[in-house]
Amino acid sequence: MSELDAFRTEVREWLEANCPAEMREPIRDEDDVCWGGRNFKFKNAAQKQWLDACVSKGYTVPDWPKPYGGAGLTPEQTKVFKQEMKRIHARSPLDSFGIWMLGPALLQFGTEEQKVEYLNPIARGEIRWCQGYSEPGSGSDLVSLQTFGEDKGDHWVVNGSKIWTSYADKADWIFCLVRTDKANKYQGITFMLFDMASKGVTTKPILLISGNSPFCETFFDDVEVPKTQFIGEINRGWDVAKYLLGHEREMISGGGAGGDMVSIGGAFAKSFGKNAAGELDDPILRAEMAAFDVDVFAYRAMGERFMDMWKTGRAHPASSNMMKYVGTELNKRRHELVMSGGGSEALEWDSEETKGGARPRGWLRTKANSIEGGTSEVMLNVIAKRILDLPGA
Repeated sequence: MSELDAFRTEVREWLEANCPAEMREPIRDEDDVCWGGRNFKFKNAAQKQWLDACVSKGYTVPDWPKPYGGAGLTPEQTKVFKQEMKRIHARSPLDSFGIWMLGPALLQFGTEEQKVEYLNPIARGEIRWCQGYSEPGSGSDLVSLQTFGEDKGDHWVVNGSKIWTSYADKADWIFCLVRTDKANKYQGITFMLFDMASKGVTTKPILLISGNSPFCETFFDDVEVPKTQFIGEINRGWDVAKYLLGHEREMISGGGAGGDMVSIGGAFAKSFGKNAAGELDDPILRAEMAAFDVDVFAYRAMGERFMDMWKTGRAHPASSNMMKYVGTELNKRRHELVMSGGGSEALEWDSEETKGGARPRGWLRTKANSIEGGTSEVMLNVIAKRILDLPGA
């Protein structure tokens, strides 16, 4: 038996022994997702048991080094671990912007002291983070941001605002882009970290057309940020920001793969109706879903290749833009088909039977996929310029 096969056996046995049955069921609502943080309330004992078990093994961040809360797995071992998690339909023990975005940036740009101070609480789910990037009138043109940090010697005084700050009203800390030099557009931004409980920080939820409010406006009024709480170099935060955006786009692109859903046609055949051959009864919808399934399988294969190349440093720097574009467009198509396959029931908005209109609310939410993390138009421009080497306008 190879070392990798032995590791697979070890992981399989550990998962069978430690993953509660409740944590192998499909996620039904937001409360089923463990975000961690100072104020997080566990839905049930199984959710906490699963998080504690994974934290003890470093499995919330399996590929992070052990000194920072991870398991120190190799890329090959990490892939096996994820396969075994998927095999038993195990839920993620911890969802976190700290894991998906800030953590990789800290590993790349943070000092040793910063890595120890911030990464371990992230891995344990003790701190919930939000992202302070977009501003009113400064979305895709991110470097035009106006939130300003005035140098006061041992600290900055930050004034300004951010918008579309996901879960800012629930977050403990924020990683934030702040202009610290008004004379230099690109080399005048500093990547800061500070507590959302700081004096002068306020948030206001933004109600979306889906009826939910994951996004917020965030306001900074004379917020004092210690000079120790920045990542990378002062006025060189754009370097950190670009690196982090690559991981954010990778995260968002994951929606295209569709999680554990093997076939959208198979998933809807039962509810929509089957013909004598056991196929989805509507031939036009069946063809559309079959074409979609083929595209998803191709995307998953591309994603496997991309992740293998990314972890070994062989991926094109703009590959995450391509993954983000294709993944978000696929996710939008998926929800369009979900609406089509749901018939009139998919238009229902409030009943318990439809889980509070989960289908139409989810469909409406996907409209933001092609905006957040960089618009589809911007992604196409980057792909054209940096991957296809097409001439600019």
